[in-house]
Amino acid sequence: MFHPGVYDEHQALVGYIEQQIAAIRASAYGLTDEQARETPCRSALSIGGLIKHATYVLRGRARQKADPAAPLDEAAFALFMGSFALTADETLEGVLQSFDEAVGDYLADLRATDPGAPLTVPPAPWDGVYAPTASVERFALLHHVEELARHAGHADIIREQIDGADAGSLLMAAEGREGNTFVQPWTPAADRTTAAH
Repeated sequence: MFHPGVYDEHQALVGYIEQQIAAIRASAYGLTDEQARETPCRSALSIGGLIKHATYVLRGRARQKADPAAPLDEAAFALFMGSFALTADETLEGVLQSFDEAVGDYLADLRATDPGAPLTVPPAPWDGVYAPTASVERFALLHHVEELARHAGHADIIREQIDGADAGSLLMAAEGREGNTFVQPWTPAADRTTAAH
């Protein structure tokens, strides 16, 4: 849990990213494989698919740093599109294991990163950017705050639709923290356990 405090820029960026990663992982807490595949909203997103996609995003940092000029060819696009859903032979346990492995490597890299260091950002043709662009690591770190927060929000909404569980109670349960006046740890029999969001 990332608490208020006095941090330098780098610590704050990494802390917020870690917080989003924890929320994404906690969204799967207590789910069955079947529930992890549910798509209760109008989109095709599921908890399992979001965890798989977040793994793709975390590993993407290493891919992009290794070759920022790599073209977005058909194979790369297929890998991206395939990251949003579990295949028939994938399990929630398996995607969580891959996620945890990616998180360890990713956070180790972030902790060793100087936000002001030069960085080449790969093309983003969906945004009209067709060539690699000179930038700094700060841009990438802030983009990952945005990207992971968006998917943590997706996961929160989907999980609430599955069984009423919310991010606060799930995080509390996943981290083994005791409840308080405002939030209680999620349990399988619980519906909404917070007084307010």
